[in-house]
Amino acid sequence: MSTDVVVVDNCSKWYGHVLGISDVSWKLGGGIVGLLGPNGAGKSTLMKMMSGLLLPSRGTLSVFGANPFEDVAVRRRIGYAPEHEKTWDELTALELVTVMAKLAGVPRDRAELAAKTAIAAMGMTDAMHRRVRGFSKGMRQRTKLATAIAHDPDFLLLDEPLTGVDPIARADIIARIRALADAGKTIVVSSHVLYEIEALTSEIVVIYRGQVLAEGNVYEIRKLIDRHPHRIRVECDQPRTIGAALASADHVARIVFDRQGVLIETRDPDRCYDELATAVLANNVQVSALSSPDNDLGAVFEYLTGDGGRR
Repeated sequence: MSTDVVVVDNCSKWYGHVLGISDVSWKLGGGIVGLLGPNGAGKSTLMKMMSGLLLPSRGTLSVFGANPFEDVAVRRRIGYAPEHEKTWDELTALELVTVMAKLAGVPRDRAELAAKTAIAAMGMTDAMHRRVRGFSKGMRQRTKLATAIAHDPDFLLLDEPLTGVDPIARADIIARIRALADAGKTIVVSSHVLYEIEALTSEIVVIYRGQVLAEGNVYEIRKLIDRHPHRIRVECDQPRTIGAALASADHVARIVFDRQGVLIETRDPDRCYDELATAVLANNVQVSALSSPDNDLGAVFEYLTGDGGRR
């Protein structure tokens, strides 16, 4: 008998003429796995299928050996925090999490205690009697996570749980999610930001346009992504000085000047950023902006799949 928590076998899901995911096959054994991809890649569709909210249009999907769409007992072992939620904002955090615990199968006489435990696990005890309508985005995210864990599920699906959260709260929420994994939970966390996933786990599944593009250790995924020529745009008062300093570097593929600055295309982003900093300091260059058009995962994945390789 398989010990895999999730088995996805040639699954596709479409909405009319819109394809959500296409022929995805994947197995999840345990621990934390990051589901990485740009917005619209199919992450939420796959998560809703694993949670039992959507039925595949084709193929099969099982959680703990059963179909989560049909098996109530399996669904009660799953905790799901969607990317977008609609809650009863007039309720307090404690009231909301208590209601959701009851809906997830926690007995009425234990639901409030379960809610308080979940709220504490997400660092929201001091705010549990406040109404949700007054919460910041970070507090809403914590409350949503509390609703997902209140019934003590074995399998957690957290869809973009760090969106809109400030850096301090992000670090705290990451630590709390890792603590859940240490307690034995199997967790899938989705994000379109690589460094958020890296902070949680080294095991990653890359999804793009509804298909699994790659999976495995984060270091292997980074090697794949780093094949993509990386563009760095520098707005400064001496763009030609910067260009001259980097022109002879073997990792620089192209340099383009415009009125506001210089665009550098490099095959080794880490080296380029180091040498760029050296050039700026050595020549007293005044930098007004530094950005990378290719930090967007959509651009990276288009290149990897051949759609953007003609740039």
